[in-house]
Amino acid sequence: VQEKKIFMVQGPYPIIRRLLRARGWVEKKPPSTGRQLEQPQPLHSPWPPTEEEEEEEQCDEDPNGIHDLMSYLVRDRVPNFIWADYLSAVDPQLLEQDHVVNHYARVGAFTTKEGLCLSLQNLPWIEQADPNTFFPRCYRLGTMDEREAFIDDFRLTAARGLLKLALEEAGDRLMGTEQPPSSDKGLGWHSSHVSYPMPPAAGPGSLLYPQLVEEALEVCEQHLGVLGHQDIDRGTPFPCRTCIDWDRFLQDYYCVAHKGAGLVLSGAQRERCQDLLRRLAEQLPQFSMEGKLNVWILKPGAESQGRGIVCATRLEEVLRLAQGSTAPSVREGKWVVQKYLERLLTIFGTKFDIRQWFVVTDWKPLTVWFYGDCYLRFCSRPFSLHCLERARHLCNVSVQKWYKMSPDQDPRVPPDRVWSSKQFQAYLAWLGQPDAWHKVIVPGMKAAILNALRSTQDQVGFRKSSFELYGADFLVGEDCQPWLLEINSCPTMSPSSAVTRRLCANVQRDTLRLVLDRKGNPTCSVGAFELIYKE
Repeated sequence: VQEKKIFMVQGPYPIIRRLLRARGWVEKKPPSTGRQLEQPQPLHSPWPPTEEEEEEEQCDEDPNGIHDLMSYLVRDRVPNFIWADYLSAVDPQLLEQDHVVNHYARVGAFTTKEGLCLSLQNLPWIEQADPNTFFPRCYRLGTMDEREAFIDDFRLTAARGLLKLALEEAGDRLMGTEQPPSSDKGLGWHSSHVSYPMPPAAGPGSLLYPQLVEEALEVCEQHLGVLGHQDIDRGTPFPCRTCIDWDRFLQDYYCVAHKGAGLVLSGAQRERCQDLLRRLAEQLPQFSMEGKLNVWILKPGAESQGRGIVCATRLEEVLRLAQGSTAPSVREGKWVVQKYLERLLTIFGTKFDIRQWFVVTDWKPLTVWFYGDCYLRFCSRPFSLHCLERARHLCNVSVQKWYKMSPDQDPRVPPDRVWSSKQFQAYLAWLGQPDAWHKVIVPGMKAAILNALRSTQDQVGFRKSSFELYGADFLVGEDCQPWLLEINSCPTMSPSSAVTRRLCANVQRDTLRLVLDRKGNPTCSVGAFELIYKE
């Protein structure tokens, strides 16, 4: 009591309990649950214990019930340290006092999908940073302006995708090698360049003549004009909402992208395609990752663990799903839609993401610690953009635990679907990219995390005696650039593999070193944590 070493744990955190007891702390049991809170642990773990865990288990032995006795003696005392699942589980009266708590208030500004989407839209007003360089573009469908902006973006991305498909799949089918059907004679479509026969309706295996490509070229040229501020004095709406029949254009694009319909190009069109795509790549930071099939991912704005997330390739499908769901977040209009990374780095043909921990120990001044170890989570089935099932595209452990490994999965994918960052670094070296981890991926993750925090700094509920451990999720592009997907305020500490069993124990140990031991000894070891920012 005199040393202020009374703690309370709310939630399944046996490691935190063991570590604090080993430091001489006494636990105050939550009155509502008492001893029931401490969940029984399995007698036999499938993974061998680490040295730290063996020491902790020895400290956790309580043959004479001494820990229970001490807990009884401090039952009326106020805890000095609280580790809880959520801030709402903590008595508000305790937050008014100078107790250490592992959460801040109002962090939904960056730990919900909707909050992060909105906050990063405001980033350029706060920092000289462009969220499009690290966060896939995202829209809140419950907001009319953003819904319209998404529709415009979807159409523009389809036009770019069509030009990419035209170059990649037209092959040697240049104009002159294919003749339009004679039944179309007399039906003409005119552009400023040349008159073309009107093609038959698009369908699987059919050839689409230059009308579709010509429309995509003109839309992309208009977009380039906007990007270059060439339309600053023009009062015409953009992007080209009325210049073409978008419903018909998208239906024809779907036939090309998803049903195998072919394209033919004139030589002049091929040169224009190449030139336009090159200039667009210089202007659009996400050009290299967006691919050509126009895949988007729809997410409930405030859910977690992959709940309600679906991938879609058709505009009408996205809008229908967002309007027709019965989930609470949808009833409130809180859906977000985000561009899916089509050109991502895979491991043995399988999608993965990175769970990266960091701790904020202060918001005024903002102080951020980055954890030097992380882990990768794999999907259960090979990556494919032509099959959008959850087992291939959502890496969350809470999603993948329901799927068995696919028979056509590469046998080198780990059966527990988890890798350490060291295993990933070895894989990058095998790919011929030995420096990508330290020179591209880690710096990119640090910058993305800091930008997300700075964009929400004025919205978070500041409290001097608090800290919080977060888990950020990243995908990696083909060029090894990391892309931030989301930030979790209560990252799981329940091990799903030998790798996570070791790492989750280590990050909890090092977090206590950082927030407790360092107070009395600023030079003590903080394990794998690195101070990356102090305002």
